[in-house]
Amino acid sequence: MSIYKYPLYDVRQIEDLRDMLEQSIKLYGDKPAYMVKDPIAARTGTEAAEGDKKPYLPITFNQYGKDVKALGSYLMQTDVPIKRVAILGETRYEWYVSYMATVCGYGVVVPLDKELPDLELKSLLERSEASILIYAGSKQKSIDAIRDQLPGIKLYISMDKNDDVYFWDCIKEGNAIRAGGDLSYDQAPIDREAMNILLFTSGTTARSKAVMLSHKNICKNLMAMCSMLYIDEKDVFLSVLPIHHTYECTCGFLCQMYRGCTVAVCEGLRYIVQNLQESKATMILVVPLMLEMFYKRIMKGATADPKLARKFKIGLGLTKVLGALGIDRRKKVFSRIHDMFGGNIRMMIAGGAAIAPHVLKGMQDLGFAAVQGYGLTECAPILALNRDKYYKDESAGLPLPGVDIKIIDPDENGIGEIAGRGDNVMIGYYNDEEATAAAIDEEGFYHTGDLGKLDKDNFVIITGRKSNLIVTKNGKNIFPEEIEFLLTQNPLIQEAVVSGVKNAKGDIEVVAEIFPSAEAIEEDPELKGESLTSAKVQAKLDAFVREMNHNLATYKYVRKVTLRDTEFDKTTSRKIRRNNIQN
Repeated sequence: MSIYKYPLYDVRQIEDLRDMLEQSIKLYGDKPAYMVKDPIAARTGTEAAEGDKKPYLPITFNQYGKDVKALGSYLMQTDVPIKRVAILGETRYEWYVSYMATVCGYGVVVPLDKELPDLELKSLLERSEASILIYAGSKQKSIDAIRDQLPGIKLYISMDKNDDVYFWDCIKEGNAIRAGGDLSYDQAPIDREAMNILLFTSGTTARSKAVMLSHKNICKNLMAMCSMLYIDEKDVFLSVLPIHHTYECTCGFLCQMYRGCTVAVCEGLRYIVQNLQESKATMILVVPLMLEMFYKRIMKGATADPKLARKFKIGLGLTKVLGALGIDRRKKVFSRIHDMFGGNIRMMIAGGAAIAPHVLKGMQDLGFAAVQGYGLTECAPILALNRDKYYKDESAGLPLPGVDIKIIDPDENGIGEIAGRGDNVMIGYYNDEEATAAAIDEEGFYHTGDLGKLDKDNFVIITGRKSNLIVTKNGKNIFPEEIEFLLTQNPLIQEAVVSGVKNAKGDIEVVAEIFPSAEAIEEDPELKGESLTSAKVQAKLDAFVREMNHNLATYKYVRKVTLRDTEFDKTTSRKIRRNNIQN
């Protein structure tokens, strides 16, 4: 029997991203590709309502295709010698147009993190050798601060009107070029195996690496992931994650273009619930922190008083019994919870980090298909994915079709470094042959730096990062992520980082640094009014850790707990930076 248990879903073949775009325009022409709230969308002729609450305005696949070709045609007639376009800004329609216009015939696209400090932004623009910068008006101050230090940037295009070339003037000029009969952009050669996308990783411990991806990398990843999860033209995605990140870019933008979905652009994290309701979204990509927040709020509301808690428990029991009989009544029984999310959400996909299995199971019990996958920028990005019909909540998923995963140097428990091979694996690191050789072995396997194992059904189980591994004096391996997971099951602990330090005898001891939850402290009658680092909070958490230790092997015992009153420094993808943590 196939490792996928059920037949894979049918997917259409695509050769490159331009081929994908052209196919989707023909298939889905007048269907909305995007729903946006930015002012330029008024060009569709839809009147915006007065006041702060603006409606979503549709932009069709046909219109998107025209805008992509117009911008591409404009870029083609510029005299910029190096065809590399950096994009800097929040998720918006102009970003989507800029990305596709660049890769579908013009040159290499360089998506940049809008949260970067000015000096790092300058460094990445220099390292990528970008010659054109398309940026949002929200980044005007940063651009002005470093403009004089960027001789390589020959053309600045602003998504909002200012003294630079205006994005929509480029579209207008591009349309004029095409109306005059110059359609050379449409036939520009594309090498599907050459570098067309240059991405910078958001490394948590070291300088970001420049990852080279090709059309082939992305297209193979799109076809493989869509064969495992059912997504079609009836789906509406709410885009909430940073668009520069390969997870959102491939899985929340290019995937939707491929499958004919509509992407609704979220106005910001505080508007997620409102935008879910307005857009009637059916799917959403999230990071674990977001899904855990959703689940905590649901459970808090459902168990706010004994009567509600009893009713909720009965509902869970009833739907499980009916489910065993093949009758699904979860959405009806938990309709009020579904209505909180707009009433149409059918699937939530988590990625970017591990998520607690009970959160996924909890959301599934309520009628949401909640699954997680595993990927890295270097893999375009997905290596493994749980299926909508076949999944294990404790796993990161099954290898994608066409992907081989192996475990390097497994220990007695089968745990070793995870390595993946397939057409989705990057070309290499830009201008860094040494790092590329260290990352991709002679057999073509990319060494992820993650530790884990394959279970009997070939599901990938991740245990931690190789760089975070704590090795005791007698050779015992300790995965800090395992202990951090146990710690954060306590509602008083919002974040925790576990590390190993040498004691006076030279032995390695496990210590934990904890950022307590202010909300949980206020809800605890014994701690209400206490500061995050008070003696009472310390004593209660010390007691919890002593109790937790009894469930661990002795060499894993947490010997010391320190509290902090600020959250840990994080990357823009919400991963804790561990470089300041002593190992």
